[in-house]
Order: sequence, then structure tokens, then C-alpha cells
Amino acid sequence: MTSSTTADSGARTSSGTANALIGGTVGNFVEWFDWSVYGFFAPYFASQFFPGGGTTATLSTLLVFAISFFMRPVGAAVLGVYADRRGRRHGMTLTILLMAAGSLLIALAPTYGAVGWLAPAILIAGRLLQGFSTGGEFGTSASFLVEWAKPGRRAFAGSFQQVSVVLGILCASLSATVLTRMLDDDAMSSWGWRVPFVLGAVIGLIGMYIRRRLTEPEAFRRLEQSGRQEQRPLGAMAAGHRRAAWFVFGISIAGSVITYMWLTYLPTYAVLTQHAKEADAQLANTIALAFFVVVLPFAALLSDRFGRRPTMLVYAGAFVILPFPLLSMLDGSFGSVLLVSLVGMAFLSLNHSNLATVFAELFPPQVRTIGIALPYAISNAIFGGTAPSVMQFFGSRDNLWAVPLYVSVCALVTGLFFYFMRETKTVDTHNVEMRA
Repeated sequence: MTSSTTADSGARTSSGTANALIGGTVGNFVEWFDWSVYGFFAPYFASQFFPGGGTTATLSTLLVFAISFFMRPVGAAVLGVYADRRGRRHGMTLTILLMAAGSLLIALAPTYGAVGWLAPAILIAGRLLQGFSTGGEFGTSASFLVEWAKPGRRAFAGSFQQVSVVLGILCASLSATVLTRMLDDDAMSSWGWRVPFVLGAVIGLIGMYIRRRLTEPEAFRRLEQSGRQEQRPLGAMAAGHRRAAWFVFGISIAGSVITYMWLTYLPTYAVLTQHAKEADAQLANTIALAFFVVVLPFAALLSDRFGRRPTMLVYAGAFVILPFPLLSMLDGSFGSVLLVSLVGMAFLSLNHSNLATVFAELFPPQVRTIGIALPYAISNAIFGGTAPSVMQFFGSRDNLWAVPLYVSVCALVTGLFFYFMRETKTVDTHNVEMRA
């Protein structure tokens, strides 16, 4: 047995695989924890950073939230190139360090009353830093997880990236629930809102420590050993892999919109259309999120068994057909919101369990990170970043009937990409030969 083979087999021990899963997913956890914390706590800290108070301050704070989405493509381009040239471990360590720095900057930011317009400037800087780091996180961690996975279990390994996303949202929701029950509104507005941002920074630093101790996956080690690392990954991806990049962009369209609709907006939709009790709708959504975490790895096993295209076509077809009948089932009761949430999450799992894996399988290792990161970030900025505004636009004009139509159209567009995409289940992700 050669030393290279010994190293590869040793790297794939149970403990090594567990470390790879934790290291590969902790950044996504921090990203979505911070993303959700900002949304949950914005009403409490808005007046701390913007003058005017009330609706004006809240809208300004949410505008900062939206702006951060458009830093993601910049981060994807810079950090994606860095990870393809220097390695997945180096890339993931840098992204989580930047995330932690952004969280800490927001947690320690002075108020408008103390430093004037410098306060919102610091808040914006923190959010832009988080958006920049997030842009590089998805592509780098997706490459790392899939390259580490055992043959025949790539979707299963890749699904944990999305498991960490939902866990981040759940933990942010839990922190909001605990703090709002422990503290009154004055305490929450003065200092309580800072606690989860400090927590996000601490988790980020722990994640950085874990990532510094990881081993590079076999695919990147082969590149290093052969000296075939691409020195201009962005140019090589743009020149030879535009079709794959378009698939990443197109597949992400429906995912961005449906994720926002079913993971975030559904309780609000039920309240606005059927006058559901807000507490009941939120509880149903929380239960559905927990169900989503559990079902994702099982949906990934279906993909590893039957292939990427069949499972993702079922997902797209379901969201072309079901939004109208599903949302029509809402009657304001807890049971109806829970049922609609669970059905949506079940079909959405067929997409999210596949995302990291199918994206990684579309590119050779030389351009894998930038190939995933940049088109994914652009698509999410356009469709994910605008989803809250689109839903709000429909709601403000009493046109909430357009919400399921919007979801169905996005699913149809993405379904066409799935239809014309080649099956990638049997692709050798360790092959360093550049393929078109």
C-alpha cells in the first residue's frame, strides 16, 4: 500500500469523517444563525442605530439586511478563488473568521446617541463583512464536504450543509424566545439584543479553531501533488464551464424563493390571509423546521440511490403544481398551518439535500469552489435578497394570491434546468482532468 493510499484511508476514519462534517458545516450554522438573529432582533436595536424611531428606524435596519445580500457575489469571487488556489481548509478558516468579526463588530457597535451617524456606518460595515464572508462559505464548504464523502454517499454528506442551515435558524429562534421571556422590552433594546451576536462571534471563533485542524480532502491533495492547481480559477471557470455555472444559477432560483416562503414567510402569510394566531403559526413553523432537519439526510439517501435528476425533478414538479392547493388549505388553524408547512418541507428536502452535492459534481476540483460560489451568490442576491420585498409588495396591494403563482413560476424555471441537466451521480469528483 502506498503512503498516499494509507493517508487517504486514514483520513476517512469515522473520527476523521465526523470532524470533516463538523468543520464543513459550522460556518453555515454561524451564517444562518447571524442572518436569522438580525431579523428576529431588528425591532429591538433599530432605534439604537437610526434616528426617527418606529417604522422609519426599522425600515432602515431592514434595508441594511437587504444590502448585505449584494456583497455575497463579491465575497464569492474573492474567497472562491482563494479556496481553489490555497485549499478548502484555508478558505473555510478565512470565511468563518470574517463571519465572527462581523458578528463581534455589530455586538460592540456604539449607538446613534453616542456617536451619531458613525453608529449605522459600523452596523453596515458589520453586515457587509458578514455578507462578504457568506458569499465564500457555501462554495467552499460544499466542495469540502463532497470531496470528503465516501463513494455512494456524497448526497448524504452534502445534505449536512443544509442541516446546519436549519439548525442555525432554529437556534436563533430559540435565543429570541429565551431572551424575550427573560428580559423586558427596555432591557432587550438597551443590551439584550447584543447577546446573540456575541454568541455568534464565539461560535465562529470555535469553528475557526476546528477548521484550522482539518485535513484537506483527497481531491485537493491530488491537485497539490500533481502541481495542477489553477492559478486563475475565475477565468478558467468563465472560459470553460459557463454551462455548469448557468445550471448553478438556474437551480438556485426556486430554492431561494421557496426557502424564504416555507422557512420564513409562511407564518406571516397565514396570519395575513386567514387571520391565524401568530403564536400558533410560529409554533407550527418551528415544528416543521425541526422535521426538515430530520428528513434532509433521508432525502439525500434517495438521491444517492436513485440519482440527482429524478429527486430534484420531483421537487420542482411538486412546487409547480402544489402552491395553490396547499396555500388554499390554510384556514387559520394551527393544524392547517402545520400540515402545509410539513408537506412543503418534505418536498423541499429533495432539493436541499442535493444542492451542495450536485453543484460540486458539475465542476472539476480546479474551479469547483468558484464555480459553485459565484453563480449561487448572484442567484441568491437577485432572488433570495428580493424575496421579502416581493412578498411585501404583494401583501401591501392585497394581491397575496400572487404569492403561490410566483413560487410556481420560479419552480417551473428551475425545473427546466433540472430537465436539461445531465445526471452527475457517477461523476468522479477527485478527477483532476479539466472537463468542459
